[in-house]
Amino acid sequence: HLVQEAGAIQALSARLPAISSDRGLQVLLVSWLMVSFLQGMGGFGVPMAVCAPILVGMGYTPVTAVVMTALGHAWAVNFGSMSTAFTALLAVTDLPGELLAPISALLLGLAILPAGALVAFIGTGWKGLRHSFPALLVISLVMASGQYLLAANGLWSLAATGSAVLGIIALLLLARLPRYRADKQPPSAPTAKPEDQASFWWRVSPYLLLMLIGFAVVLIKPLNAFLSQASVQPRFPELSTAQGWLSPSEAGRAFHFFSHPGTILLYTCLISACIYSAKGLLQPGAPGRILRAVRASAGDVTLGVIAMVGVASVMTASGMTNLLARGLSQSIPRAAYPAVAPFIGVLGAFLTGSNNNSNVLFGVLQMETARLLGLNVPLILAAQTAGGSLGSVMSPAKVIVGCSTVGLTNQEALVMRKLVPIELIPVGVVSLAALLISAWLG
Repeated sequence: HLVQEAGAIQALSARLPAISSDRGLQVLLVSWLMVSFLQGMGGFGVPMAVCAPILVGMGYTPVTAVVMTALGHAWAVNFGSMSTAFTALLAVTDLPGELLAPISALLLGLAILPAGALVAFIGTGWKGLRHSFPALLVISLVMASGQYLLAANGLWSLAATGSAVLGIIALLLLARLPRYRADKQPPSAPTAKPEDQASFWWRVSPYLLLMLIGFAVVLIKPLNAFLSQASVQPRFPELSTAQGWLSPSEAGRAFHFFSHPGTILLYTCLISACIYSAKGLLQPGAPGRILRAVRASAGDVTLGVIAMVGVASVMTASGMTNLLARGLSQSIPRAAYPAVAPFIGVLGAFLTGSNNNSNVLFGVLQMETARLLGLNVPLILAAQTAGGSLGSVMSPAKVIVGCSTVGLTNQEALVMRKLVPIELIPVGVVSLAALLISAWLG
């Protein structure tokens, strides 16, 4: 809401299509790379709300624009929003991120190319897809590798953002090749005045700050140790039910007040607000408008998260999750379960509206089922969160956000009918990969 108030999103919207004159690269830039970058930074429907109108301005129908933006950023949801959904999975399973991040990044990395290929096909047809495929392949490899390296080295809160930035850089370099360079520059790319250039960079400075602060807090060990000193770690007592289910006493996850991803976002907002004020980019009354917008958008989300965490906690402490896990382990063959796990994540995200809630609701269930079947627990949990990531863009809650920005209010069914069958293709890729990896691991 801060960058929206300062006009940063509008500035990006105006400049993105003018970066390349190649139609295929324009489509990939807006509906695959930029939408993923925005998911890494903020998420919660903002990528679709920003990029769908840009595609409409490029000549696409509102339905097609929403479908393309949904498909393009599905892979980035898990590690997006400062890794909110992945952090939720770590919290409910009480497993270390170092164990789950690499395999999660691997499965989601395999979904990057299908996402880009589907966007290119919808936006430019078979001929356009063939034309763009070399760039698609290179950019996908760059982003998948970047996401894996960041996640595997403890930087999962910036894995989606960092990999999207690498993808944008790769596209800008590929746009210089003769294959993707037209003789004429697009008419929407006039030479910007120096003051306009400076204003643009000041407007988008929060995105750069967020990456800088995020990397600094994680990579600079003395800084991380200093900021992590203030923490709280609750201790939960032993619980037993009338049916004889016992939950032993245990410590919860430690919460570090000053190095938490949410706090990093707060640092960025405060510094960015000072920069915007100094540059005169905030209009009178901006703080009040921003806070009211945050309150309106965060209220429902907060209530939903509290409710989902409560349901998951009750199910775990009462033995319900274990009972469901036993039912799944007895009804689904062991060899086939890795292929089913992503679809459970999809179901959770579709029903609850987010990958975060899907992980809270089904994370422990998937873990218990994997243990009962003797399967690799990190792989099954990675399949859960990958499925939740891909499935979240199909949820009515997100589709409504995208539709509201392109004049499709109350016409969400049109988008859902087109989006759901197509989005199942990347889910199928992840499902097959989980099955093959499980067979390889034995």
